[in-house]
This record gives sequence, C-alpha cells and structure tokens, in this order.
Amino acid sequence: MSVSGLCHVCESAEASHTCDQCGRAVCDQHHDDAFGLCLDCSAGVGRGSGSGTGEEPGHNDTGDNVRF
Repeated sequence: MSVSGLCHVCESAEASHTCDQCGRAVCDQHHDDAFGLCLDCSAGVGRGSGSGTGEEPGHNDTGDNVRF
C-alpha cells in the first residue's frame, strides 16, 4: 500500500508508514517498526517510545521500575 501526505503526528514530515491498528499515516520517527504501529498505539501495547509517564506496565505509581 502506498502512503502519501504528511505525518498525522508531527504534520511536517512525509508519511511513509500506516499504523496497523488505527490506520494513521505516520513518518519514520513516529512509527514503531517492531509492532507496525504508530507511537501512540505502541505505547498502549506497553512498549515503544510512548509517553514515559510511568503508567506503562512494569512501573509503579512513582514511575520507578518494578522488578519481580
């Protein structure tokens, strides 16, 4: 599938990928190749370059890593 237009995240770079989950066209910087998802969707998977708020799995409410 051909992707054209601007990235839906930064709206400045040329889109080169389509998110497999939400369908948004995104640039290389806003695409997680490991999952085929945009960074917003990959953050919901618990991996990727998400928000870093500490709400991802493996973090407690203080943002520290939780080790099992």
